[in-house]
Amino acid sequence: MTGVGAALAIGGLTLILSLVLPFAVKPLLMRLGIMDVPNERSSHERPVLRGLGLAVLIAMLVGGATAVALVRLSPGYGYIETTLLIVVLGSAAAGLLGLAEDLRGLSVAVRSLCLLIIACGVSVSLLFQSALYGDIAGYTAPVLVQWVAGWPLAGMPVWALVLLVVYAILFISSYINVANFMDGLNGISGLHGSIAGLAFAAAGLLSGQGWLLVAGLVLAAGFLGFLPWNLTRPGAFLGDVGSYLLGGAVAVTSFAALVSGVPFLATIGPMVIYFGDVGVTLVKRVRAGKRWDEPHKEHTYQRIQQLGYSHVQASAMAAGCTLLTSILGLVSMFTGLFGTLALLVGGLAVLAFYLALPRLLPTRAS
Repeated sequence: MTGVGAALAIGGLTLILSLVLPFAVKPLLMRLGIMDVPNERSSHERPVLRGLGLAVLIAMLVGGATAVALVRLSPGYGYIETTLLIVVLGSAAAGLLGLAEDLRGLSVAVRSLCLLIIACGVSVSLLFQSALYGDIAGYTAPVLVQWVAGWPLAGMPVWALVLLVVYAILFISSYINVANFMDGLNGISGLHGSIAGLAFAAAGLLSGQGWLLVAGLVLAAGFLGFLPWNLTRPGAFLGDVGSYLLGGAVAVTSFAALVSGVPFLATIGPMVIYFGDVGVTLVKRVRAGKRWDEPHKEHTYQRIQQLGYSHVQASAMAAGCTLLTSILGLVSMFTGLFGTLALLVGGLAVLAFYLALPRLLPTRAS
């Protein structure tokens, strides 16, 4: 099951489901009246159907569950099966939280608490099962973390594991919010999910970790299948169910890859642009005396679109920079300390270039 052919078949199944399920999901969303009405944060001018991320969620759940079932049929792959199962369940939990937000709306306190519970459950589960399986299926040490390729940290003391859990909780919960903030243009989330998934799949292939190859392909296929529905008229949006799913799937897969021994930069390469855009924008708003949680259109990708560029053009610029940081992260799998530091500087340079695009690009006539 961990072979490339089987992984591609599961990715293909997820892609087909993501492409066709909207035919069934759209009528349901229309009956429920789940529409995205333009507000201060919106980059569109008319109400658009949202919540189509539900189709992506179902497609990824079926693809992920199929992979887990096939792994279960292969003896001696307990670690792979459990890791993949945690990734699937953690991603689904984030998506279901977003669905609740779409259908009923949640208070900030309830939503934040749920995000922390999801992040805590995922991180503790991943670390526990990593320590539990230890020497099974070629994993020579429990909790194998490589901040730099060739420098694995195994058998970590309790205090280090606690710090790793705290890091994971903040990392996963915050990135779900980040993906939600960045879901403001046609194409941007679909492209991000596709690129991040392919980057994780490449990391799985290069590291010989079949679960990561499958998880990456399912992620990429799920959001690739959404793009035609998002980019063609009359269009449709992911909604919170889709953006929470995106953030959860990317963050959970990233952390699972880290504790499975994939070098740190390779696990966060696809996330640099999104984290940087949201972080810098929020800092600027706070420094200007504005409320950070108010709807706005001050993110870098929104400012690019406001210069007269189309949604697809602005989204492609963000995606192109994400692709570059993802490639730099993958290269770190073959370097030592100094190479990793150089790649880190390179990734920050790509981020700086992306953040400067609203000043560098010429204004286009509308």
